[in-house]
Order: sequence, then structure tokens, then C-alpha cells
Amino acid sequence: MPEIIDGDFQEKSSNHEDVFDQIERLKKETDTVILAHYYQEDDIQDIADFIGDSLDLSRKAQSAKEKRILFCGVHFMAETAKILNPEKTVLVPDMKAGCSLADNCKPNEFQAFIEAHPDHLVISYINCSADVKAMSDIIVTSSNAVQIVDALPRSQKIIFAPDKYLGAWVAKQTGRHDMILWEGSCIVHENFSHKQLVKLRVQHNDAKIIAHPECPQELLNEADFIGSTRKLLNFISEDESQKYIILTEAGIIHQMKKSQPHKDFIAGLTEDESCHCNLCPFMRLNTLEKVHNALITNEPQIHLPEETRIRAEKSLLKMLELS
Repeated sequence: MPEIIDGDFQEKSSNHEDVFDQIERLKKETDTVILAHYYQEDDIQDIADFIGDSLDLSRKAQSAKEKRILFCGVHFMAETAKILNPEKTVLVPDMKAGCSLADNCKPNEFQAFIEAHPDHLVISYINCSADVKAMSDIIVTSSNAVQIVDALPRSQKIIFAPDKYLGAWVAKQTGRHDMILWEGSCIVHENFSHKQLVKLRVQHNDAKIIAHPECPQELLNEADFIGSTRKLLNFISEDESQKYIILTEAGIIHQMKKSQPHKDFIAGLTEDESCHCNLCPFMRLNTLEKVHNALITNEPQIHLPEETRIRAEKSLLKMLELS
């Protein structure tokens, strides 16, 4: 049995395969399902029972049969699992794994924003806190935002939060240019360099550029295909090209290589040319060792006030109903 010292994993026989074996055993012994986002490190993706984007993970969390959910992603994702499964124990590998979008949409500020725009339906991207979900009418993901907004009456005024770039892309796709956007952004997608992208396109003129809609418009203008992480994966599987420049968190390339090992995938760059790819610092707080610790210690756990959870659940269930 490994030792836990000051919350850190100390493996006496530091054998990487042993850790994988121990995690598999602990999952069965504790009736735990491990859910992981595509942006997690490769090892975590490999030990997960289910890998997906925010919409996939929401559905999987809702249908989970196990007593415990260990959510390998960021804090708002684990909160979503708890909102949909109040009777289950929901764990995260690292409670500090936050999100720039969620962190920059403070509940008190968002409440004031809503009050300043009466008669507006509040649509919030799933990348927000439970408190913000509780203030929202409908939650959306990058997979279903266009579909849900497009289905609403044209006369309906809309607030879209917290990602201004995703909101602008949805407005463009639906022709609803009067949407009021919260001024938030994802530090990963915002930090891709347009100058570096142009260089990559010149160096790899046979590559297609595929991008997540959280990217700024100048990057989306260069893209051959725009979509959620799931849609990006589907695209590279169905498309005939052999090379792609990827404008989303580089963790997704692990699944792309598994799906299409004969194709080439090039991670988008930041302005810093020494940086080989653009990684989410929050997602990378989760490690295989912390997953192992969580399975043993039953911590850290997600806890939510029941009133907040009930209100947030309504907006999430509305999304699942409309998707």
C-alpha cells in the first residue's frame, strides 16, 4: 500500500505500471467511475473510464451508476457532476484546478449585470461556477450553443456569458448580433498567436487549421473548421487531409493520435516561440498521483449548498432537454 505524506503521493516501488494497476483496483473496490476531459494529461486520459467534452461529460455524469465520481478536469466540471448527482460523492484530484472563465465571472458582479439588462434570457456557457449556473436560465456547451440559441424566438433578448469569443461566434452563426456578451475569455484559447499561426501555415501549407470557438475571431478567420473538442475529433476522423494545426488545448492531440495514428497534428503556439504548445495550467494541476490519492483518501470532495444546487440543476436540465 502506498504512503500518503502531507497529501502527496509517495510510492515505495515507483513503478509507473503499478500506479495504473492500483488505480484500476481501487476503482473497483470503491465503486468509482473516473471521468476525464480531453485536456487532461495523457496518463489520466488513459486511466479514465470515460473521456469527453463538456456535453459528453454532463450526460455521463447524469447517468453514472457508481457511488463515487472522480472528475479529472477543472472545478466547474466536478461541480456540474455534483449538481446532477447530489446523492453521490464527487471527487477532484486537485481542488485548485480552476478556470479563467469561471473565475472571472463573479456571482455578485454577474447578478448586477443581469439586473442591468432586464427582460433578457440568461444563457451561460458551462464553463462557469455553480452560483452563476443558478442565476442562468439555460446552460450551453460549445457543442450545442448554436443549436439552442437558434431554437429560441427571434424576439427573445439574450445575455450570453462568460466567454465573449464563443458568444460572438454563436451570434455570428445564428445571426443574433444583439446578444449582450459578458467580457470573459479562456486564457488558453486567447493566448494563441496569430503571427505564429501564419508561420505554421507557411511551414505546413498542406495542413488544415481546426479551431475551438473560444478562440478570438482573428484566429477563427484562419480556420478551415471550427467546433467543440468532440466535433474537432470527429472532423479529423472523417476528413481526408493528413495534417492539421490544432487551435485548442494540446491535450486533445493524445486522442487524435489514437484515433488517426497515420496523420500529423501540430499544436498551435503562443507568442513565446520557445513554447511548443499551449497548455491549460489549471487542467495540468491534476496528475496521476493525485488521482491515486483521491481514490484512497476520498478527498477532495465537492460540496454545494442545496439551494444553489437545485437552481443550477434547472438550467443544466434545460440544456440536456434541448440538446
